[in-house]
Amino acid sequence: MTKSMHHLVQEYLKERRDLGFALTIPGSQLQAFARFADASGHRGPLTHQLIIRWARDEAKRATPLTWAKRIEAVRPFAKHRARVEPGTYVPDADTFGPSRRRLAPHLYTDQEIVDLLVAAGRLLPKGTLRPATYRTLLGLIAATGLRLSEALRLTCDDVDLDAGMLTVRQTKFAKSRLVPLHPTTVQALRQYLAQRQRHVPALPNGSFLVSAKGTALHKRAVHWVFGRLRKQLGWTARGGHAAPRIHDLRHNSECWIIPSGAAATA
Repeated sequence: MTKSMHHLVQEYLKERRDLGFALTIPGSQLQAFARFADASGHRGPLTHQLIIRWARDEAKRATPLTWAKRIEAVRPFAKHRARVEPGTYVPDADTFGPSRRRLAPHLYTDQEIVDLLVAAGRLLPKGTLRPATYRTLLGLIAATGLRLSEALRLTCDDVDLDAGMLTVRQTKFAKSRLVPLHPTTVQALRQYLAQRQRHVPALPNGSFLVSAKGTALHKRAVHWVFGRLRKQLGWTARGGHAAPRIHDLRHNSECWIIPSGAAATA
C-alpha cells in the first residue's frame, strides 16, 4: 500500500529530529506541502508539477523570494526521497532565484539612539536594575561596535574604567581584543556600575551586565525586549531596509561616542 505524503513527511521529520535537527519552520512547511499533496490525490514519486504548484501557486505571497523559500524547504525532503524512490524530482536550488534577501542595514541617527536609550531607561519594573542594564547594554553596543554576544559575555574584570578599556575575549574568530572607550562611554559605565553596586555586588568573574535578579542576560530575552522597544518607538521596515535591529547599532560606532543627549541618561 502506497503511503500518504503526510506519512512520508512525518517519517522524514522524525528521522532528522532524532539526529538533532530542530526543523521548526521547514517542518511546518513540509507538513503544509504534505497536506497539499494528499488533498490533490497525489501518489508515487514527487513530480516537478506537484512541487512547483505548491511552491508558487499555493503561496500566499506571489513573490519569487517566497517561492524560493518554499523550494528551499522541500528540497532536502525531495533529495531524501530520491534515494529510496526512483523517478523522484529534486528541484534546483535556484528555481526561483535566491531564497534570502540581504536588506540594507539601518543606520541610526543620533536622535534615534537617544530615543532608544531613553525608552530603555523607562522599562519596568521601575526602580530595579533592569532599565539601567538595558540602557547601558544598547548604549555600549552603539558606542563600541561590540556584537551583542560579546557585550553579554563581559565580566567585571573585562571592564577597566580607569584605563578606559574593554577586554573582549573569545570573539567570533576565537581571539581576544582590546576596545578603547570614549570618556562619555566611561562616564556612562561608571554610572551604571554605581547603580549596579546598590543591587548586585560586582564579582570579578561575574557578568558586568545583569538582570534585575543579578543573573546574566540571555540573548533571547534581550531580543524580545528590543522588539518591544522598537514597537513602542514605531520603528518598522521601510523601502527595502530592514526594521532597526540591535546588530545595526554597531554601524554607529566609528567615533566611539554616545550621543550627548543619551550620555546623560546612560
